[in-house]
This record gives sequence, structure tokens and C-alpha cells, in this order.
Amino acid sequence: MLPTLAGETKNFSGAEIEGLVKSAASYAFQRHVTAEAGGMKTGKLEEMQLEMRDFERALTEVKPAFGVSSEDLDICLRGGIIEYSPAQREMMASASGLIGQLQSSEHTCLLTMLLEGEAGTGKTAIAATLALKSNFPFVKLISPNALIGVSETGKASHIARVFDDAHKSPLSMVVIDDLERLLEYVRIGPRFSNLVLQTLLTCLKKQPKHGKLVVLATSSSVGVLEQLEMLEGFNVTYSVPTLEKEEALTVLNALGASNTAAIEPCLRTSKGMPIKKLLLVAEMSMDSSRKVDPARFATTMQSAGLLDVH
Repeated sequence: MLPTLAGETKNFSGAEIEGLVKSAASYAFQRHVTAEAGGMKTGKLEEMQLEMRDFERALTEVKPAFGVSSEDLDICLRGGIIEYSPAQREMMASASGLIGQLQSSEHTCLLTMLLEGEAGTGKTAIAATLALKSNFPFVKLISPNALIGVSETGKASHIARVFDDAHKSPLSMVVIDDLERLLEYVRIGPRFSNLVLQTLLTCLKKQPKHGKLVVLATSSSVGVLEQLEMLEGFNVTYSVPTLEKEEALTVLNALGASNTAAIEPCLRTSKGMPIKKLLLVAEMSMDSSRKVDPARFATTMQSAGLLDVH
């Protein structure tokens, strides 16, 4: 049991391990105590034993301040990654290779990578996959979804705090999702948070003193980042494209669609498709046997703006 617990408590501080043991002990005590009408009856406390199931329950509520945001990343990766082209595999292999090279490099301690492309092309899922596969001891996600209602100063403080913690670990990765929303950028004006922008620029360029850091960010508008002079903060930029017809068919086959031939004519008139939109259209058009209704598929594609009507 102890070796298993040691693996599960990676990045726990001494105080956090103490809290974990106390939480597990409370669960063991609950098992040992039996309720009776009018009061409580207990067995002999000296016979009470901590079991693995007590620690497993405690681990669901005691989380380390340092470590991996695995739950947040798993949400980003809901549904998994569908491989649809050699280019996609090569891009992920290239990014993964650079991350691996950083680990063994004697001179480089900071790697910043940007995944850019239209909204819905799966950038966040790719970033989450790369982060989880890295097996870094410290991986944190900075997402505008987790900062709803937070003030401009609060967002900047949160970003700075995550990077400060990352610099304390020998090997860290920070995933920054949806840069435009994080910057509160709007086209009308245009307006954005200069405080958040300057915080991000500073964090992107700050070299770790001791460990190594990978920053992996996503953007749906690389032109905006260029205007804000933020693009130069990234060493490497990967473009995540929309799907062509053959790639869309590969995705549909991966979903288990049993009649892709019937909807192929519709795909011929489609524009470049973000994979998230195609997945939504497919699920809305499938029955329980995974057969796609061609008419419903075409109508939903048109409603989603994926058909070239000209």
C-alpha cells in the first residue's frame, strides 16, 4: 500500500500529507462507528485500521498546491483526440519532441509554443494531450473559464502566481488557453487589458533560475497577438487547420458512422470545417445505430455555416 500511496502523493508537501492522513483517519473512524437508535456505539478504537479505500476517498478531497491540473486538463480532453491526418500526427510529434529535447538540454531552460487556428479546431485538446503526456511534475492550466468574474488585477495576480510556482519546480509546464479571452480583447475599439498583457509578456520572457519551463498557449487570432506584439514571445508556432473532405470522412469513420458514403456528397460542398463543429453536427445527425441521416446532416451543416452555398 505504501508504494502506491507514495506514487499518488507526488508533489504533496509535508503538511498536505498530514492532512491526507487525517482525512483518511476520519473515513476509517466513520467505518468503525456504528449508529444505533438514541446514540452511538463504537468498537474498540485500538482495532481501527486505515485501509487503502480510506486513502482513496481522502485523495479526492486533498489536492497538492503543486502538481498537475489533471482534472482541468481531462475536461479539455473530453472525448479524446481523433487522428485524422499525417500532418496532424507530425505536428504533435514535433511539439512532443521539442518538449523532450528541453528536458535533456544543457543550455535551454525555457520553451514557449503557440497553437493557433480557427475556433473549434481542437487546439485546447492538443495542448492538454501534450501536457498530460509530458509527465512533468508541475503542470498548470490558466484558462479564462476559471477566471470569470475576476477583476483585471486578480487575473494578473493569478497568472503571476502560477508562473512563480512553476519556477520553483525543476520541470514545469504552464498551459495558457484562449489568449484573446484572457486578454479581454474585443474588436470594437479595439480594447484589451494592458495589465494582463504586460503580465503575460513578462512571464513568457522570464527565464527560470534553476529548473526548466514549457509554456504552451492557444490562440484563435494570431493577427491580434501580432498587433499586441505578443507573438514574438513564442519560440515556436504551430497552425492547427480546419478539416478537408477526406479528413472529415476520417473523423466520421472514427466516430463509428456506418454510412459515410451517403453523406460524402454533402462534404464536397463544405468549407473548411473545425473539428468541434463537425463532431457536433455528426452527433446531432446520428441515430442509436450510429447511422447518419443525410438530410439532417446537410441541414445541420448549413445551420452551422459549414456549407459553401455559392
